[in-house]
Amino acid sequence: MNNITLAPVQTDQPSHLMPVFGRQPISFVRGRGAYLYTEDGTEYLDALTGIAVCGLGHAHPVIAEAIAEQAATLIHTSNLFEVPWQTAAAQKLAEVAGMEEVFFSNSGAESNEGAIKIARKFGHMQGIASPKIIVADQSFHGRTMATLSATGNKKVQEGFGPLVEGFIRVPFGDIEAIEEAAINHPDIVAILIEPIQGEGGVNTAPQGFSYLEEIRQICNQHNWLMMLDEVQTGNGRTGKYFAYQHTNIIPDVLTTAKGLGNGFPIGAVMTQGRGVGVLTAGNHGSTYSGTALGSRVVYTILDIMRKENIVANAAEKGAYIVDQLLNKLADQNVIVRGFGLMIGIELPKECGDLVAIARNEYKMIINVTAGNVVRLLPTLNITQEQADQLIERLVKMIKAYLA
Repeated sequence: MNNITLAPVQTDQPSHLMPVFGRQPISFVRGRGAYLYTEDGTEYLDALTGIAVCGLGHAHPVIAEAIAEQAATLIHTSNLFEVPWQTAAAQKLAEVAGMEEVFFSNSGAESNEGAIKIARKFGHMQGIASPKIIVADQSFHGRTMATLSATGNKKVQEGFGPLVEGFIRVPFGDIEAIEEAAINHPDIVAILIEPIQGEGGVNTAPQGFSYLEEIRQICNQHNWLMMLDEVQTGNGRTGKYFAYQHTNIIPDVLTTAKGLGNGFPIGAVMTQGRGVGVLTAGNHGSTYSGTALGSRVVYTILDIMRKENIVANAAEKGAYIVDQLLNKLADQNVIVRGFGLMIGIELPKECGDLVAIARNEYKMIINVTAGNVVRLLPTLNITQEQADQLIERLVKMIKAYLA
């Protein structure tokens, strides 16, 4: 700790930050594995991990060493030149994702922007002047103008009209609505969908992942691009490297971010099948796309995930946590759902205040989404002891809250 520089102590001076975040009255100065620590040393069990970002935990020593070494060697040169770490990271990512082409972005929203551009270019290549993309109610795809428009949340869109046109909205999990849209809109070129809706309440389709298989069939029938937003569900979160791998299908376009960099801001949009070759030189780009530093981080994380069997641990511990919560909360009128370590506990009433209760009384960091769903996104390398600790605190808190 003697060589670690902590954030400067806050003063009573006014903040110059734009007030766009509803911040909790707490700050953390360091982390280690599954735990966060305040300046006075108080320990908190982190079951949110930066909203599904720090899947390998905080201050992972191998990642920290790779960042420090690369930062002291070469951070950025631009894509005017070959970037060896970018090439290596893309190869590793394409292998685990089952994809062919990779473009590195800087966030999940940018990745989804890339997917939307691919869909539109794909449509124009077929002579469709106003290509349309099917998206789902309650979805969340980002906060840029196009991804905001694709998102199925009017509250997030409020005040930012006119929105970007070209999106047709259907209920999540409703195959008949997709088929009806196909009849009524001959200019549809793609479907953009989350395998599990994270911000929407950890929602799985009524028919489970077979929903994705049905969508794949429809896309094949109509020559549409099947585009999956795996910004949150990717990188081992659901007990597979990507959630679509719970099925036998493969999308044409796949987006991800969050856990891809374990806290380092980086994302990716990937293609195979119909998506390959749509974007060519001059069609897309980014100053910070796949920097040497960011690419080495991705490469290092992919290597750790493989060597330490992280995905298998996420599947095993996730199933254990869900099973224990179902058993211990059986008499509480709650619904527990999810895959791997993306878990939602739906309570019979609004429970936004549980975030503060968990933090203050149980020294646990959680999230509440969709008003009444406790969302759990713990570290993917969570130990058995930490899983039991999480279960014990959650059960005690929820029982007291619903009493």
